[in-house]
Amino acid sequence: MSENEKKGWFSRFRRAEEAPAVEPGPVADAPAAPPAPAESARKTGWMQRLRQGLSRSSQALTTNITGIFTKRKLDDETLEELEEALIMADMGVSTSARMVQRIAKGRYGKEVTAEEIRGALAGEIAEILKPVALPLPVRSDKRPQVVLVAGVNGVGKTTTIGKLAKQQMNEGRRVMMAACDTFRAAAVEQLEIWGERNGCPVMKARTGADPAGLAFDALERARREGFDVLLVDTAGRLQNKQALMDELAKIVRVLRKVDAEAPHDVLLVLDATTGQNTHSQVEIFKQMVDVSGLVVTKLDGTAKGGVVVALAERFALPVHAVGVGESIDDLRPFQADAFARGLLGLNAA
Repeated sequence: MSENEKKGWFSRFRRAEEAPAVEPGPVADAPAAPPAPAESARKTGWMQRLRQGLSRSSQALTTNITGIFTKRKLDDETLEELEEALIMADMGVSTSARMVQRIAKGRYGKEVTAEEIRGALAGEIAEILKPVALPLPVRSDKRPQVVLVAGVNGVGKTTTIGKLAKQQMNEGRRVMMAACDTFRAAAVEQLEIWGERNGCPVMKARTGADPAGLAFDALERARREGFDVLLVDTAGRLQNKQALMDELAKIVRVLRKVDAEAPHDVLLVLDATTGQNTHSQVEIFKQMVDVSGLVVTKLDGTAKGGVVVALAERFALPVHAVGVGESIDDLRPFQADAFARGLLGLNAA
């Protein structure tokens, strides 16, 4: 690295050092009582699956960090390399730069270990993720609670709906699913399989039927028969964005003829393996519908798990759940600390 580059980095670092400290957020609630043994075992099992599912991301990131911080001081060069490692993990340029500046405070010019940096990064990442780590709301005053699920084809949208249905049923809620991706026979068939597995009804129509009409019929039936939740699958073809936008807008408009507040939640499902492309998907679908939360799937199949951090900082949308495998238990409510530590290959705190 040239002397000018080093001076440029050091100037940026000094400005960050001299900047006023961010005011602390609200004090966290008091810790809850220890979980019961069965609940603790389930939590431990999920933590292990999460860490295993993030292994590709954590291995790539920790290998880079270990290579950088082998008996070295935290100087301009190491900070530059650390920033590059975070960018390669798909955390985004601006997010990576800000994290590196925070890591440098109080450590610049000192010898640091890879373990210290990993722990510090996990803490920084957890702070970014905590505001968005929110479960899907349970709207007991809405019957049914209408959840519209959107996303491009191939992200695991239909599978996510099936898993969400099972989880809602495990909480004692009656669930119906509506197969409103009527132009893809495979999507309808897949949702029917999930319906059979879960023992919950699936509303469908003939191939090519009007998706909005089906959504209308499903909501009327769900209200009539007292269902607690209606999960609405939708198409995800972006080849003609305007046609998809019109279709989603019509579904929302027709649902509101039955319930003026529907849909109560709009979930966007994202495939982590697409990395930075998820940003453009969020932007596109936000133009189409009022996206209220995210579900990120296929984290076990990628080294790009850091994209969740970039999405959280850029869009500040709730991340309701993440998927790290194929089984029903591998789609779980998003937990900031567990994810951050898993991403850095650290055991649960």
